Amino acid sequence: MEEFSFHVASSEAERELAFRLRHDVYCEEIKGIHPTDPVRRLEYDIFDKGALHCLIHHRPTGLTAACTRLVTPQPDAAAPLDRLPMQSYAAESLYDSPLHPDRAARGSFYEISRLAISPHFRPTPRGKQATEPAFSSGQPRLMDRRTFSLLANALFLSGCAIGRLTGTHLAYAMMEPRLHRLLSMSGFYFSQVGSEINLHGKRSAYCISREQAETGMNRRLIPLYRYIQAQFAQQLAQVEAPRDKATSCP
Repeated sequence: MEEFSFHVASSEAERELAFRLRHDVYCEEIKGIHPTDPVRRLEYDIFDKGALHCLIHHRPTGLTAACTRLVTPQPDAAAPLDRLPMQSYAAESLYDSPLHPDRAARGSFYEISRLAISPHFRPTPRGKQATEPAFSSGQPRLMDRRTFSLLANALFLSGCAIGRLTGTHLAYAMMEPRLHRLLSMSGFYFSQVGSEINLHGKRSAYCISREQAETGMNRRLIPLYRYIQAQFAQQLAQVEAPRDKATSCP
């Protein structure tokens, strides 16, 4: 809470910070997605039009450390906006179960997707040198990396906080096994709702209710969760009006 600030993007400039980080991770690093705007180094798609974008900024440097988006289906919209993103590219992998998104109550669920963490803010594997951004004279160095491993948890806490504030109850996500294990260690016990597919690596569909997330989360995360809720509660009123008026992606 001292090193990072949490934001729901309320302007096109803030959304482009997320699109640029996604370009760096998904287009340049993973090379799994073609850039939407290679000139401006942005990655976005049709689902970004009505999504809520969460950003985590590093206070000492002003860098965007991580981002994710929350996509809620729009039942009256034309396909594919009437469904979750995962139903567009992973529909055949989803189990025929009570947790299938087609069986969830209208307006009660969303998908947390396009998680991206800047390589400058990831835990450094043993034997490898930490990746440091270029700082101008007088800017602080990234000396304490102990909190950086919490960024993945913080992104999901952001999703839970948005869910509580908007009255939605069920969160879906496509996750690789490593991320699923990391979140499980923090008390986020997702139910697997789809078979494993190859999507920029091995990934499966999962879901978790807000109640499961809140009752299961590690007690040490509760102060951070409450802090994120308080931050987002102040910001959402400013976000929803321009978001409703949005007509196109950048």
